[in-house]
Amino acid sequence: MKKLVLLACVALLCGCSTYTTPGAGVSLAAISENDGDIAAAFQREPAITFPARLAVARVAAPGYRSGSNNSVGTGAFGIVTTRDIETDESFARLGAMPQVLAVAPVSRLLVPANLGTTRDLRAAAAQLRADALLVYTIDTRFRTESADVGPLQTIALGFLPTRKAVVNATCAFMVIDVRTGFVYGTGETTATEDQRSNLWGSEQAIEAARLRAERRAFEDGLGEVARLWTSILQQHAGARPAG
Repeated sequence: MKKLVLLACVALLCGCSTYTTPGAGVSLAAISENDGDIAAAFQREPAITFPARLAVARVAAPGYRSGSNNSVGTGAFGIVTTRDIETDESFARLGAMPQVLAVAPVSRLLVPANLGTTRDLRAAAAQLRADALLVYTIDTRFRTESADVGPLQTIALGFLPTRKAVVNATCAFMVIDVRTGFVYGTGETTATEDQRSNLWGSEQAIEAARLRAERRAFEDGLGEVARLWTSILQQHAGARPAG
């Protein structure tokens, strides 16, 4: 009898739609350059000149993948270069910030296969002749009223309880001096998509909810980047002559 019940369960699962949650973001603190002690950290100084060129890199946990993207690189983190939540208008917002001369994404062709710290990203940004580097990561989590679902977990959509389901997407970022590694500032924003989980009856529906949450978190993050950039200008513009 137990075998019959088990076989019935397997048959039900095989006929049920499934969805695999995206991989995790990465802790920006964990991939930052480690100076070893506080005194060494204080030796890093801002060296930005204005107008400034801004390089942009999205990072994630190694082996990151989602329904619309994946990371490249091994080691402490990977780099995500395919745009699924970013648009041309997103980069235009960055380019419209005061004293920004140009904005350039960091290409996978410029980074080493094994990524250890943000120093690897600074080296790539230097090849683009960038003065500052915006590094950001997107971390997305799913949960229902009864359970949290971790990264890269497979959900049997037909067996989700008929309760509220939530997608939380967090965009964390930092702005770094390409020449010295000085961190100008950090920030994060979170966006939420929630609805009754019985509406997530297909992979397409839950994927659309994920993308909406991630896009909103990213766009809200750009607003925080703009505010941070204003602060950077107030503190450092005019401190060093351009050129």
